Amino acid sequence: MAFWDSLWPGRESHFESGSAATNSIVLSRRHATVSLTKQGALTGNLRVNLSWRMRTSDIGGRSQQSSRLLRPFKLFKPDVVQAHTQGMVNVDLDLGCMYELADGTKGVVQPLGNLIGDLNAPPYIRLSGDDRFGAPSGETVYVNLDQRDQIKRLLFFVYIYDQTPAFDRTHAKVTLYPGNGPRIEIELDERAPQARSCAVFTVENVKDELIVRREVKFVYGFQSELDRLYGYGMQWGRGYKSRA
Repeated sequence: MAFWDSLWPGRESHFESGSAATNSIVLSRRHATVSLTKQGALTGNLRVNLSWRMRTSDIGGRSQQSSRLLRPFKLFKPDVVQAHTQGMVNVDLDLGCMYELADGTKGVVQPLGNLIGDLNAPPYIRLSGDDRFGAPSGETVYVNLDQRDQIKRLLFFVYIYDQTPAFDRTHAKVTLYPGNGPRIEIELDERAPQARSCAVFTVENVKDELIVRREVKFVYGFQSELDRLYGYGMQWGRGYKSRA
């Protein structure tokens, strides 16, 4: 990307696929799907990672934006603070996965309710842990692709747990790491200040082909609203976490 393109957002071309240098595929509105089957990524574990941090670039208002225009090189140094920094909006992003198996079984893997799943038995999905502070490692869900024939469809989603809606201040990214082939990146970069949940991507088994589709659809409710949007038909109740 040329330097001047970075000064006027929107001039750069849309990412449609990754390069050999980055070994990644970036899913965008224009390029929303990728086939794990065609990538040769059908064995081992699919690792899905949520990473996030808080940005303060919109807090300073026009004065801060003006100073960046006067000193354009500051564009390359956005003000970033960790999500648990005192005095900032407190946000706890969680990664979850709704699933429907080939036998019709439906459920969810998520931090709420300690629904961590199982990698070697149904649903063949497991949550590694709960990141409450925007740590560099983030949160990770594993999917056992050796049991892909048992999986009909998956919906990966992110929600804000019991805190002020602040997706517009959160720099969040979900990255898929297949056992083989390039990683797949999805940025949660659309502004939705009042949203509490986001459907990030789906995985569907279509005629023995696993298709990943970017969604990035923000909603103002929680899991039940995402469920209605994607037709899982499960019953939902209020859940809480233990104190950190």
